[in-house]
Amino acid sequence: MSYIDKVKQFTIKENPIILGIETSCDETAVAIVKNGREILADEIISSATEHAKYGGVVPEIASRMHTTAILTATENALKNANMTMDDIDAIAVTKGAGLLGALLVGVSFAKSLAFATDKPLVPVSHIRGHIAASYLADKTLEPPFITLLASGGHTAIIKVEDYYTINALGGTLDDAVGEAFDKVARVLGLPYPGGPNVERLSKEGSKNIKLPKMLKGYDGGKYDLSYSGLKTAVINYVHTEEQKGNEINKADLAMSFQSTAIDVLIDKVLMAVKETGINTVTVSGGVGANGYLREQLKERTQGLGIKLVIPEKRYCTDNGAMIGAEGFLQYKKGNFADLSLNAEAVVPLK
Repeated sequence: MSYIDKVKQFTIKENPIILGIETSCDETAVAIVKNGREILADEIISSATEHAKYGGVVPEIASRMHTTAILTATENALKNANMTMDDIDAIAVTKGAGLLGALLVGVSFAKSLAFATDKPLVPVSHIRGHIAASYLADKTLEPPFITLLASGGHTAIIKVEDYYTINALGGTLDDAVGEAFDKVARVLGLPYPGGPNVERLSKEGSKNIKLPKMLKGYDGGKYDLSYSGLKTAVINYVHTEEQKGNEINKADLAMSFQSTAIDVLIDKVLMAVKETGINTVTVSGGVGANGYLREQLKERTQGLGIKLVIPEKRYCTDNGAMIGAEGFLQYKKGNFADLSLNAEAVVPLK
């Protein structure tokens, strides 16, 4: 019997254990998740130190590092969970979005593993994986809720209507907020990864440098965002001060940029809560690990009757557990792929 025929006959188990594989960027991550809520093992092998030599992620290096790390990460996850592949009910893998070469490593490995072990292969959207991380943070969490998606590749205010239906109320028209952090970090002479280093420097400064608010005079969607102008304003500020021979207080500039970039996100989340009547808010994506964002969200939602769910910093950044959590939902839906599954550099925000 061919694997395609087997896919048609896979039965959906009541309490599945999912192996989640994530290789969309520079982390090779494999986790084992039970029932979409309980993490049994979680392995991450990062190649960030290699990319730091070049000031950012180099796709070819990321792909090679995934190739050398993915088997080790899988073996370690199984060992730490005290399991074998016989205990696994399905294999979930990030199909997109991300670096195409990096994604292909994970997809190819997952397909081979599924074929060799006769396990269902479950394709997962990286975006939905980030959203599903909140189910790991709060095992009682149920839709509907508003999620702030903030990462290096995506920035959006999303209404999660049920486990399978999401509606983007608005998003960035250009740069993602995480991308803006990385670009500002380069201007400030900070090493990769930019986001954590901007945050670290900002703790030494004050937000006393006036930067423009985004989309002034814009008559489009009220939940829309833009970071290109803010990034450019920081670059222009640095160049102007250097031409004048003035010393730049990099800590103040980092704090001013960070607060300007993040405060507007919280403004729009609170607007979404007010307009939809949904009083549960979650955070999704790597920028969710930013301390200022986490603190401001807690402070500004206090006393408003809002339930706030923020995953641990480890589960805001790329990880296999979030793929296992979303993989569980797709498994229960019977969303199985055959061996023609391919990686996609871009996936729709839906």
